[in-house]
Amino acid sequence: MRRVVWAVLTGLGVFFVVLAVLSRFFVPAQAVKFPLNEYNTTTLRADNASYFSEGSVTELSDVTLQATNTTKGDVAAAKSIGSSKVAVWQTYSSVEDITNHEPVSRPADGNSLAFDRKTGVLVPWSGNSVDGSPVNISGQEQGSLFPLGTQKKDYQVFDTTLLRPVTFHYMGTATTNGLATYVFLANVPPTQVGTKSLPGALVGLKASQVTLPEFYSVKETYFVDPVTGVPVAVDQNVQQTLQDSSGTTRLVLLSADFKTTPASVASNVTTVKNAATKINALKVIVPIVAGLLGIILLVVGLILGRLQPEDEEYEDDDETVRVPA
Repeated sequence: MRRVVWAVLTGLGVFFVVLAVLSRFFVPAQAVKFPLNEYNTTTLRADNASYFSEGSVTELSDVTLQATNTTKGDVAAAKSIGSSKVAVWQTYSSVEDITNHEPVSRPADGNSLAFDRKTGVLVPWSGNSVDGSPVNISGQEQGSLFPLGTQKKDYQVFDTTLLRPVTFHYMGTATTNGLATYVFLANVPPTQVGTKSLPGALVGLKASQVTLPEFYSVKETYFVDPVTGVPVAVDQNVQQTLQDSSGTTRLVLLSADFKTTPASVASNVTTVKNAATKINALKVIVPIVAGLLGIILLVVGLILGRLQPEDEEYEDDDETVRVPA
């Protein structure tokens, strides 16, 4: 009987030790990934903003703008790529003037980008698009996510306005709603992103119709959870203007400092805390518990194994000794 118990304990001990090793070094690498079927909505708000209203054909100032960013995973598109390592997320962003209760921008087409499910790095794919138009991806830049296990270093992040990566510099740490985060900063100087044609009188020029270059600049600060790589709070100070040949601003298309609302920050923090708890359990708690249990079972099995020969001798004696009748 003890031989059976010894074999069972030893087998279970080996099983739990192997489980501990796999849970620590192998399973997390396979199981911990960004999801394919993501769905979330984040709200940003900008007070004291200015923008050009196409509805009223005038520049409005001292208004509050609200941006709603919706992200959803495109599972079918991801499966069409043929790799379980790649996800495709679609993002839609709409901006509303909540002071005057009118839409500022509601693009019909969102962005669709493929990325690596562990590093967050964008993946070259024929379906990558921004505002419905195809876009080339080098495969070296981050999308909307930083890597799982974000490091204290600079990252290249794809800018959907410039259609190229910009450098996000690591600036240090912060506490965001009780969560330890890494702070990354990108500062894009005024850069021409296109041209716009409009009546000259609208911008104080004599010509009946003028075409002016459009300039875009942004100062972005991301507060990133280092475990999951998710930005839980964002500060985007965006400036879009039309300038003449002398560099004089003729029209402000958008001047706003968008910040993630407290409600969205709280929701993001709760989500990443839950995810981080599961990741830490898989990487730390399961290996420790399984390892300790495996060692205990092996030790008990070893003790029983050493006692086994003596027990067998007594059992043999019981079988051969006969009491005379």
